[in-house]
Amino acid sequence: MDLLVSDTSVLVDLERGDLLKVAFSLPYRFVVRDLLYERELRDYGGEALIALGLVVADLTGDQVLCAQTFRREVPALSLPDAFALALALTDGGTLLTGDRRLRSLASRKGVEHHGLLWLLDQMEGGGVAAKDLPAGLQTIQAHPRCRLPAGQVNERLARYEQSMGGAC
Repeated sequence: MDLLVSDTSVLVDLERGDLLKVAFSLPYRFVVRDLLYERELRDYGGEALIALGLVVADLTGDQVLCAQTFRREVPALSLPDAFALALALTDGGTLLTGDRRLRSLASRKGVEHHGLLWLLDQMEGGGVAAKDLPAGLQTIQAHPRCRLPAGQVNERLARYEQSMGGAC
């Protein structure tokens, strides 16, 4: 089972699109670091995420030092994001994030990374019910804080519609 180290934005978007259960049914182990969980998830559905299978990981001293190095390299990087990258790097996981700075640093460090749209592609390939993906993606796209590229979203929505025989 592959390890996916997620930032908050991906989990929030999955919740907005009512796709959390579907995502956690994929053959991946979703992990967040303890700091992110405590600061951003515990009081906002954290227990439900753990019930779905979310793993909350404590960082080792070496991982904390690694994260501090990332913050010196990219001062605008948040501490939770630096911790996520350190965890993905040291545990051989894939980083799930929509943050451009974090993705750029992950590339420089040789850490595989993907965003929400990649995860939706995994759901599509995993046989998710055709009705769940378009409705979920449309809900995510309609949110005022959505930062997904419109062209890629529209390509997927068209593909989903086609796979449903033209009905959306």
